[in-house]
Amino acid sequence: MKHSFEVDGVDYQLSLSRCQQGYRLLLSNKVIGPVVFSQQGDGCGVLTIAGESEPVRFAIDGEVIHVHIRGRTRILHYRDPLRTLACANNEADHLLARAPMPGLVVTTSVSPGQPVSAGTALMKIESMKLETIIRSPRDGVIDRIHFNEGESFERGAVLVTLSEEGR
Repeated sequence: MKHSFEVDGVDYQLSLSRCQQGYRLLLSNKVIGPVVFSQQGDGCGVLTIAGESEPVRFAIDGEVIHVHIRGRTRILHYRDPLRTLACANNEADHLLARAPMPGLVVTTSVSPGQPVSAGTALMKIESMKLETIIRSPRDGVIDRIHFNEGESFERGAVLVTLSEEGR
C-alpha cells in the first residue's frame, strides 16, 4: 500500500514491501533498503537502513509523527490513504464513507442519528484477513449504514452516509 507524508510543506509518496532482511522502502521511485526498525522502549528505537543504524526517538499524536534522528527533529503529517479514498473532494461525496477495498463488515461502531467528528471510527472491515477501521471523513450525523455486520461489499461501495449537523 502506498503512503503519503507531508514534511516541511513537501509531500512524499512511499511504499513498503517485505523482504528477507526486513522491508524494502520505495521513496520517490527509488528503492531504499533493506529497512528495519527495532523498538527499544516507549518512544525510542533503532532504525537500520542499508546496514547503517541510527538511534531514533519518536512521538505519535494522531496523524502527526515527531521524529528525532541525527540531531534533528522532523514533523511528519501522515495522509491516510484509506480516508483519502473514502472521501472524494466534491460536495456530494464528502458525506460518504466508501470502501477502500472489497471485503466484509466485521463490526459497526455507530448508529443512525449519532453525531460524529472527523476521524471517528464508524466500522471495522476485513479484506484478505486484514482488518481496517473505516473513519468518518468529516463532522456530521450518521444518516444511514448501508451494510450490516457479516455482509460483503465491493471496492468503492458506500458504507456509511452522513448528513450535515443541524439538517
